[in-house]
Order: sequence, then C-alpha cells, then structure tokens
Amino acid sequence: MVAVNGEPVDDWMHFVNIVRGSPGETLQLTYERDGEQETVNLTPGRNSLETGDEIGYIGAGAQQVEWPAAFQREIRYGPVEAVGQALSRTGEMTLLTIDAIRKMLVGLISPSNLSGPITIAQVSGDSARAGVEAFVGFLAYLSISLGVLNLLPIPVLDGGHLLYYFMEVVRGRPVSEKTQAVGLRIGLAMVGTLMLMALYFDLMRLW
Repeated sequence: MVAVNGEPVDDWMHFVNIVRGSPGETLQLTYERDGEQETVNLTPGRNSLETGDEIGYIGAGAQQVEWPAAFQREIRYGPVEAVGQALSRTGEMTLLTIDAIRKMLVGLISPSNLSGPITIAQVSGDSARAGVEAFVGFLAYLSISLGVLNLLPIPVLDGGHLLYYFMEVVRGRPVSEKTQAVGLRIGLAMVGTLMLMALYFDLMRLW
C-alpha cells in the first residue's frame, strides 16, 4: 500500500485506521506490485459497533508472518485432558452464542449479522482451505450454535417441547391441544421469518 487519496501510507495500521474511519466513502488506493504502481477505487463497507458507531471494513488483512521455530510450541493433551478441554471449549462457545442472541435482542448487535446457508457455505469453503483444524473448529461451532438455537423456548423447536413439559409439571396437566396448535403457528412464523431474514442478508452480502 503506497497511498490513499494521495496521502502516503506509513504502515499497515495507518491504512487500517483510514479504512475504519471511512465507512461507505470511496477511497483512491495506490498500491505497488512487482515494482509497478496502480490506482484503484476502494469503498469500505459499513460495520456497526455495540456503541452504535460505524466503522469501515474491506475484509482484508496483512499476510501472516512465518514464526521462527524457536518461537513455536506444540501442545498435546492425553485422552482424559482432551475431554476436559473439549467440555471447556464447548461451554465457552455456548456462552458466546447465548450472549450474541442476547445482544441482538436488545439491539447491541445488528440483525444484519444473521447468516444463512449462503454465508455458511462460503465460510465452510474458507475454513476448509485454511486447514483441517480450522474446518473442524468451524463445524463444531456451527453445531453448537444450532444446538443452542434449537433449545430456545419456541414452539416447533425442541426448546418449545421442553417448555410445554415444564408447564405440564407446574400445572399438573398437559397444555391443551388448542394452545399447542396456536403455539405451533407462532413458532412456525418466528422460525420462518428468521430464515427469510438470514437469506435476505446473505443475498445483500453477495450484492
């Protein structure tokens, strides 16, 4: 990166700060490749922070540095330790998913962060190209997220059935079929709306 809007770029973080401070603005980027300089127009997207502010982003990063062998270490766990580590990581991912849902409900996270099948397929491909560890980690997080969503107290989901069972224990008798039918319609409407929103935001990202 040589310059942005004619202003010389000192280092990578200087470029990052320019992009973050220019959401939706068209920037004239000058870069050098193979000894030749080229100029292109670059328009950072908009990303909303929890504070309500917007920052620009382009989905690019600096190339990772190859660490010398002296700075690398390998961590291995035995069968028993591996189970403990797996349970700990699963708990962390579960809490992360629940917190993300909470923030979305109270408006701290924009609903545009919802992802559907298109984004999932794209991220799956990217993680697969990054290696087996990244791909398996993504599949694990995806499975945990779906599991948490499935346990939400919404009719038609498993969490909705658990809610009915809990109400049956408290009331001493099952929930009426009429009430369950109404709940089923509400649940279908909620899940259907969520799926349509996720697909809509997927298509918007493609465009």
